[in-house]
Amino acid sequence: MPVYNTGSAGLDDFDPLREYLAQQTRVELVLTFDEIEDILGFALPRASQRASWWEKERNPENARPQRDAIRDGGYEATRLADGKGVRFRRLSAGRFRPGR
Repeated sequence: MPVYNTGSAGLDDFDPLREYLAQQTRVELVLTFDEIEDILGFALPRASQRASWWEKERNPENARPQRDAIRDGGYEATRLADGKGVRFRRLSAGRFRPGR
């Protein structure tokens, strides 16, 4: 069972998700919040229920470690409309910048 993440997470905390995504070969995949927590080894914060927590930042001042990890894993993320998980869609070659 994941431990609840009460503090602000850093980029290193999301390395397991980045590594998981980097190993995927599918163009698109869906993970439930439970599956994401199992990958990370801790519970996601309540804020992760909001779509904006997952979506790419429109302003560099809004950068978040989970978004960086997802992008560095080669994907972009969108919370599902039913609120039960996240859809990850592979970035095109021109938008993917590994190891940033």
